[in-house]
Amino acid sequence: MQSLSGERSRLGGERSRLSDTFATARGAGRAALVGYLPAGFPSVAGGVSAMRAMVEAGVDIVEVGLPYSDPTIDGPVIQAAANAALSRGVTTREVLATVEAVAATGAPVLVMSYWNPVERYGVTAFARDLAAAGGAGTITPDLPPEEAEPWLAAAAAVGLDPVFLVAPSSSDARIARIAQVSRGFIYAASLMGVTGARSVVGAQAAGLVSRVRAVSDTAVCVGVGVSTPTQAAEVAGFADGVIVGSALVKVLVDADRAGDDPDTAAAAVGRLAAALATGVGRDAAG
Repeated sequence: MQSLSGERSRLGGERSRLSDTFATARGAGRAALVGYLPAGFPSVAGGVSAMRAMVEAGVDIVEVGLPYSDPTIDGPVIQAAANAALSRGVTTREVLATVEAVAATGAPVLVMSYWNPVERYGVTAFARDLAAAGGAGTITPDLPPEEAEPWLAAAAAVGLDPVFLVAPSSSDARIARIAQVSRGFIYAASLMGVTGARSVVGAQAAGLVSRVRAVSDTAVCVGVGVSTPTQAAEVAGFADGVIVGSALVKVLVDADRAGDDPDTAAAAVGRLAAALATGVGRDAAG
C-alpha cells in the first residue's frame, strides 16, 4: 500500500472522511474494506440491518447501491437484488434514508448510482440531500468526467467526494483525467465486464493500480470479482482498499429466497464481512 503525502494529494483536494479512513487503515498496516449492498433489499429496514452488520464486522466504508432499471455494469446477483428492491417500490428518498441510518454508525457511506436517477432527482438537490443524510460521496460508473462538471460543482459545494472508475482498458491519458476529478479514492475495476464473484482476481489489477499511482496520490480501491478472504488478502497486498459487492449481495439474495428473517440474513452478511476483514488484515478488535 502507498502512503499519502501531506494533507493534500499532489493533484489537489482537502482531506475528507474517506481519505482519513484510508490513512487510518494504512497506519494500521492494512487495506480498507469497502462493502456494497443495494438499498431496499430485502426491504429498506432489512438492508439497513445488513449494512450495519457489515460495519460491526469490520467493513470500513459502505457503498449503498441506488437500485436502477438499467444497470449496465452490474452482474446477475446485484441485478436480482436491485430488481427486487424496485419491484417492492424503493425510492431515492428511501435510499437517502438508508444512508442516514448507516452513517450513524460512524462509517463513511457512499451512494453508488447510475447517472440517470441523480439527474432525475436534480443534481444540486441530490448533492444537498445526500450530504444532509451524512453521505461521504458517490460512485457514478456511467458518468464520463468530460460531462461531470455539474456534479463536481454540486458535490464540492457540500463536501462530497466524487469517485470515478478506471479499467484495464483505460489509456494513460484517461487514467490521468479520471485522477484529476476523483476524490476520496479511485475505483479500479480488476477486469473488464460486469460485476460478480470470480474464481481469481483479474491479473491486470496490480498493474492498473500502479498506473494510477504514477499520476495520483489518491487512494486506489480494487473491485469487481473479489469475493473471498484469500482474494481480499491478495488485493490488499497492492491496493489501498478492497471492494466487495456481489459476494455480500449473494448472501442476502440466498437468505431472501430461503425465507430467512432479517436478523438471520444480517448475521450471515456479518459473518462474510468478518472473514473479508480478516483478509484485508483487520483483527477482531478493529
